[in-house]
Order: sequence, then structure tokens, then C-alpha cells
Amino acid sequence: MKQYTYTLLLAAVTVLLASCTTNRLSSETGMKSPKNIILLIGDGMGLTQVSTTYYYKEGESNFSRFKHIGLHQNQPTSHKVTDSASGATAFAAGVKTYNGAIGVDQDTTPVRTILEMLAAKGYHTALIATSSIVHATPASLYAHTASRSSYEEIARQLVYAPVNFFAGGGTKFFVERSEIVNYLDTLQQRGFQVNTAGLSSKRLNPEENHAFLLAPDGMPKMQEGRGDFLPKATDLALKYLAKDEDGFFLMVEGSQIDWGGHANDAQYVIQETLDFDKTLEVALDFAAKDKNTLVIVTADHETGGLSLSASTIYGQGDYSKITPSFSTGNHSAALIPVFAYGPGAEQFMGIYQNNEIFDKMVKVMKLSKR
Repeated sequence: MKQYTYTLLLAAVTVLLASCTTNRLSSETGMKSPKNIILLIGDGMGLTQVSTTYYYKEGESNFSRFKHIGLHQNQPTSHKVTDSASGATAFAAGVKTYNGAIGVDQDTTPVRTILEMLAAKGYHTALIATSSIVHATPASLYAHTASRSSYEEIARQLVYAPVNFFAGGGTKFFVERSEIVNYLDTLQQRGFQVNTAGLSSKRLNPEENHAFLLAPDGMPKMQEGRGDFLPKATDLALKYLAKDEDGFFLMVEGSQIDWGGHANDAQYVIQETLDFDKTLEVALDFAAKDKNTLVIVTADHETGGLSLSASTIYGQGDYSKITPSFSTGNHSAALIPVFAYGPGAEQFMGIYQNNEIFDKMVKVMKLSKR
């Protein structure tokens, strides 16, 4: 009787496991693939920086709109703590690499990026940053260099990259070069409408490419009057990209959250993060209406070791006030939050390595890594 009961139990477990496997496979093969991806990167934005949107913003934080949340660990191959170049290359190309690497693996071999993969399938692509457009994070999506400091070469590669729209700073890298060439002219020769005065107030022609280079290097701080550049550029890009029937890939970077952390300037960090939150609203509103767009929000690393501590007055804790403080002027090794919304968002839950974000994008878009 015991042997019979054991046999029945074993058979039931086998059927259950087989059922789970079948359900998992059918769930994955039947997973809805989004038409578009919007990847928003808050450079230097850890969980504490995200928390500032709950304490310093009037109204609800847009981070509350996400139901699928994960964490990534971002150690590079060369150090314990990552920089933006290796961190962004992990997202862009799915490889762990050394600090300073732009679109190359640890042997400096170029690796294909998610932007390049989607562009090859006919997707329109766009990049927006509050840094120069040749800075580490945006560069890692279209360029392949052994060093993030090779700004002239990165600018040259952007001219020939499969990017249809870009907006940010960095004019000098296209004009003030060691070689006698003006790459703004080359962009125009390659079909770009180049604007160095400001964002367009009109809808853009979807048959043309567009370049907005609005500062010699990085864009001004929010505290210096940058205004709504980031949310407006995102809105402009989305209206342009939405015309593509094949789909699109858009990367938006809130670059200067990181710079405020390096400066240990709490107000700098807070204002840049609030600007990033405002940009999330634009992306999420588009995705909610479109219903076919995956929005992913994360950071390459945390900067500054920011803490939101209770204030101390006369040696006593004052729990009615918050005092932002920093433990370093450098990056930290903290785990980084990942927020996802839209078709495939459930794939981004859990704890994983930063290069797996690339793998997850490839999976939800049903691409081949070859």
C-alpha cells in the first residue's frame, strides 16, 4: 500500500512539473512583443535619488505608476564599482566590460547594440541627453571605442550611425576638431535637419532625420535655466517616432543627476531628478495611450552615496526634517532599481546583472543575438 501511495505521489509531482514547464514555455512563446521601447536612464540615480521625488515634488511621483520593479547589480570586469561607460555598454550590448569602454567588450572588440539591432530591422531610433550627445551613456548605444574620452571619434561615428533623431549638447565635438572638417555640414549632407538654436515648435517631417545640438558641451543645469528641455525633447521625439509603422527605440538620459552627486550638491541632484520625473510622465502617458510600448527606467550606477537622513539639532534627531547628505564624491556599488511598464514589463522583475537588461530587451522584442 505504501509503495502504491508513493507511486501515485511521484506520478502527481511529475505531471505537476511537466505542467509548470509547459505553462512557462507557452507563456514565454506567447509573450506579447512591444512595438516600441523607451529606455530612460537617470545617470547616477539610485533608490535614494528616486526617493527625492516623493519628498520634494508637489504631487504624486511618476515612479508610483510602475508595478513591475527589479534591481540590477553593475560591477564591471575591471573594478568593483562601475563607471557610466561600462554600465551603459552593459545595457546597450549585453556584455560586462571594463570602465571606460564604449560599445566594446573587455578585449576592445566591438559588440552590436540593441539600437543597431533594431535599426537593422527598420526601426527608427533616437537619443536624448542633458549631457553632450557624445558622452558615455548615449555614446554606448551607437559608438565603438576603447575609451570614452575619444569624443571626436565618437562624434564622427554618430554622423554615420543608424540614428534618426538626437538632441542634447556637444556642438564643439562636431565643429572644433583637430581635423579640418565640420561634421555639422556632414550631417546635413547625410540628410539631417540640424538645429543649434532650440527645439522645434512644429511637428517634424518623419521622412527626414533631425539633430538638435543646443550647447557646446553639456546642457545647462536646471538651476541655470535649462527649463523643460528634457520633457519637451522627449515629447518631440515621440511625435516624430510614432509615425514609423515598424516601431522605434528611444533612449533618454537625465545625465546631470550624476553631476550633482559628484558635486555633493543636494539641490542639484533634486532638481535634476524632478526634471527626470517630469520626463517619465511624458513617456508613460505616451505608452498608456499607445498600449504597445515598453518603458524601462533605470540607472547605470548611484553617485554620491546619497542619504536622506533625519536632521540633527543640538545632538538630537529631528524626525520632522530631512537633511540630504553624501558619503562620497564618487560612484557607489549599490544595487540599482529597474522600473518597467507595458508589454514585457514582467520580464524586468527580480534581481539580476546589468547586462541582462539587454538580454531582456532582446527577448521581449524577439530578436536574435547573432
